[in-house]
Amino acid sequence: MNQPYYEQKDLDDFPNITEFAPELGEKFFDYYNTATSAGKLSEREKSLIALAVATVRHCPYCIDAFTNKCLSLGIDNDEMMEAVHVGAAMVAGDTLAHATQMRKIIKKKEM
Repeated sequence: MNQPYYEQKDLDDFPNITEFAPELGEKFFDYYNTATSAGKLSEREKSLIALAVATVRHCPYCIDAFTNKCLSLGIDNDEMMEAVHVGAAMVAGDTLAHATQMRKIIKKKEM
């Protein structure tokens, strides 16, 4: 297989996810657009959050979309990378916090 599994052109097809379930698709897009538009947080802040989440969730389509969105809003490379590092730190912290389960088992066995 010489083609990558994820293709940039597939991102352009995203609006068509409503094809087989139009009512649910429209509700999703209403929610998505409301959640990612300016509110108490600015569009800029929400775009950085979305980029960090996209990166830690490993979604190439979202990384593409929100990198471009950030660039269109004048967000620079350093700001985007800092947001991604915040996401990475959160994932690392979450992973280490779950080590509590391991430690509880070890301590119970040592009793």
